[in-house]
This record gives sequence, C-alpha cells and structure tokens, in this order.
Amino acid sequence: MKLLWKPHMMKAVSRAIFALFFVTMLSSGIGESRKSKIVTTSFEYNAINCRAHTASLTDFGGVGDGKTSNTKAFQAAISNLSQYGSDGGSELYVPAGKWLTGSFSLTSHFTLYLDKDAVLLASQDMSEWPTLSPLPSYGRGRDAPAGRYQSFIFGTNLTDVIITGENGTIDGQGAFWWQQFHRKKLKYTRPYLIELMYSDNIQISTLTLLNSPSWNVHPVYSSNIIVQGITIIAPVSSPNTDGINPDSCTNIRIEDCYIVSGDDCVAVKSGWDEYGIKFGWPTKQLAIRRLTCISPYSATIALGSEMSGGIQDVRAEDITAIQTESGVRIKTAVGRGGFVRDIYVKRMNLHTMKWAFKMTGDYNSHADSHYDPNALPEIKGINYRDVVAENVTIAARFEGISNDPFTGICIANVTIGLSAKAKKQPWTCADIEGMTSGVTPPPCSLLPDQGPQKISACDFPQEPLPIDSLELKKCASTVLLS
Repeated sequence: MKLLWKPHMMKAVSRAIFALFFVTMLSSGIGESRKSKIVTTSFEYNAINCRAHTASLTDFGGVGDGKTSNTKAFQAAISNLSQYGSDGGSELYVPAGKWLTGSFSLTSHFTLYLDKDAVLLASQDMSEWPTLSPLPSYGRGRDAPAGRYQSFIFGTNLTDVIITGENGTIDGQGAFWWQQFHRKKLKYTRPYLIELMYSDNIQISTLTLLNSPSWNVHPVYSSNIIVQGITIIAPVSSPNTDGINPDSCTNIRIEDCYIVSGDDCVAVKSGWDEYGIKFGWPTKQLAIRRLTCISPYSATIALGSEMSGGIQDVRAEDITAIQTESGVRIKTAVGRGGFVRDIYVKRMNLHTMKWAFKMTGDYNSHADSHYDPNALPEIKGINYRDVVAENVTIAARFEGISNDPFTGICIANVTIGLSAKAKKQPWTCADIEGMTSGVTPPPCSLLPDQGPQKISACDFPQEPLPIDSLELKKCASTVLLS
C-alpha cells in the first residue's frame, strides 16, 4: 500500500524534527536554556586490579542523610555492576555523606570505594540482617548454638574483591548489639563487620572501622588476602571486637594497621574442636607487619583458641603494643586437636603489659560436649627474637599440656623490664621444651640459656611468602555524581 503524505502529517513530522533538534542542542550544551551541569569527581588508589566501569551509589537512589535506608540501593547497584565482571570489572563509589544500610553482599571483579567523608552506618533494624547457617568448621555460632547474622559487608565464592577508600568510615553502631549480647537476648551470633568466604584475591585497605558488633575483619576459607592501612577502633570494654581474624585462610598479608579493641587485635583461627578437625583447613603463610595494638584485656596477636584445623608459618615483625594484656598468646586445650607450628616473631616493642608472652593449654571453651578428649594439639616451633618490653607484670606464662608438651620454643635477644608491681616469679613454665639466648630476666630452667652464639637460632626463614609477590597497581577513576 502506498503511503500518501497529507498536509497535517507533514506538519507533525516537521514539529517532531524540530523537537529532536532542540533536545539535541540542549544535551550538547549549545542551547542557552541549559541550566544543570554535569558534576564529576576523580580519585586514585592502589589496588590489586583496576576497573573499567564506575558508578555512584546515588545513581541507584542512594540518600546520604543518615536516616534513609540504602540497603536496596546497595543491592541494586551491586547487582547492576555485576554484569561487568567479564568486561574489565566495576567499582561502586560511595560519596561523602552518612549512608544508613543493612547487610549487603558483594560480587566478583568488584571494588567498593568510600570517599574520605563517606560513612556507612549499620542499620539497627533487625529485618535488614539476613541469617546464615553456622560455619562448618565451627558447628555452631560463637554467641548462640543457632546460626549467625550475615556480616555487614559480606561475600561468598568470589574472585578479585576490593574494599577500600580514602580512609572512609564503616561504623557498625555496635552498642545496640553489645547490649543484646550482655542481656543474653540474641538467638543468633552477632554479625561481623566484613566477612568474605570461599574467596580468592581479596584486598581490604585504607579504611576506618568503628564499633563493630563483633569481629571486625573475618576472611574465612579464602586465599591471597591483603589487609593494609586499616584503622580499627572500638571501646576496650566491648565484647569480642577482635580486629582482624584470618580463619582457615592461605597466603595473607596484614600490614600498617592500628587497632584499639575489646579483644585480640589479630586472632589467627582455623575452626573449633571436632568441627575444625573434620573440616581440616589450616591457616598458613601469614605475614603480619607494622601493627600497633591497644587492648587492655586481650592479646596483640593470638593464635587460637579455635585452631583445630591447624596454624602454620606465621611471620610477625615490627609490632608495637601499648597497654595490652599480652604480646603474643597461644590458646589451646585438650579436645582442640590441630597444630600451631613454625611461628616467627621479631622486633616487638611492648609498653605496659600484663604478660609479654603467654602460651597455655587450658583454654577450655568448647563448641559442645562431643569433642574428643584424645584430640591433643601440637604446639611446636615457636620463635621470638629482638623484643623490648617495659612496665611488664609477668614476663611469660608457658603452660603446656601434661603428656603433650609444647616443644621447640626459641627466645633470643629479649629484654623485659618489669613493673614496680611485678610478680616475684617473672616466668611460669610447665610441660614445655626449648631454649633461650640473651634473655632478661633469666627464664625458667625449662628454657636454658645457650649463650649469645645462639641468638640467630630463632630467626625467620629465608624464603619469602607467596603473598609478597602480589603487588598493588595505581588506579585512577572518574565518576559522574547525579
């Protein structure tokens, strides 16, 4: 059929062409009536990988007023950006503001970037916290027998994940959770602030973490992990606010972190009693460098107590602790099984401590009554050197397990200055074997001094850890702000 152009049709087409031309002029900035301007911001950061696509949380309806829930905005943003996983990856920029949100999950080949004036506020609406099954290597929740609340920032089975910023803040608003915990009103274990499970190539860097409901950073069943430049702060009386807890992980680097907390600053773990033994994933090849810790009731670095899958090849150096209960602590018990071996610590500066070193086999906190009383832990090859401590109440408490002594303890070039209120016996030793060289005050008879020629016996292995080959790149991004 032949189309006949009538006069009224020609006028309509002419009007449409004019309107299209006018809109084109506006969008290209030619028209004088254009009033709005495109606002962009640029930022740079170091990362294991850079991204090809960038979006702002405001593109997905985010409102940074500290009152409006942004849970759906985060979910929509991350879901949308996941399409770029095979196309150079993506990053979500969180601008300045206070962004209230419940728990949300990340995706692979993804960066979450917080502006220096961005604050993520954890929601106190319980409906915005999904629940999960207990970790298989624990068998139950840490707070309650049932499962656990999903962590504030969560992810599982991911590859290439970065959580970073310009010292932006993640505030867990933990007081709400601490009160519920103390009142024994929780049916599920409190959420952690950041948890990534079964994942590979992880970076968590250049952020401030405040008031976590429980543990702050918890990589679990994961590998190739960098935690760098993190500031963690919680009241020293807050329950279980551990700083960084690598758990059944391989190839980890923790460096340049400052932690004030109500529990261990770094706690190395690998599962609990029979569940950890069955799961059988050790934590190994861990480097801890340039850590500063304040924790009056806990340790600077703790190994355990949940270590039933094993802990091996931990190297810690350039560690400072102030007003902290202990410098390095190994916590285990009959029924734990597993092992802690090949631990190397050097260049520690300790100020005002209860113990410089503590190692005990009586940490009898069990998942349930079904643990195997014949599952004895192996504690072997524990090396401390180049340590200076002052104002210390007890130099060390080393108490192994009867018929299961802790062996291969090596302590060299260590000077511990005792406080005015120090115990008369600065060393407590039982069921241990080892040696010392150049240690003050003189240790117990189970750690005989081998003379100054043995100082090098406690040194680090010469070969580097694989994580040191993972280098960061300089990334530069620009994002449109709607």
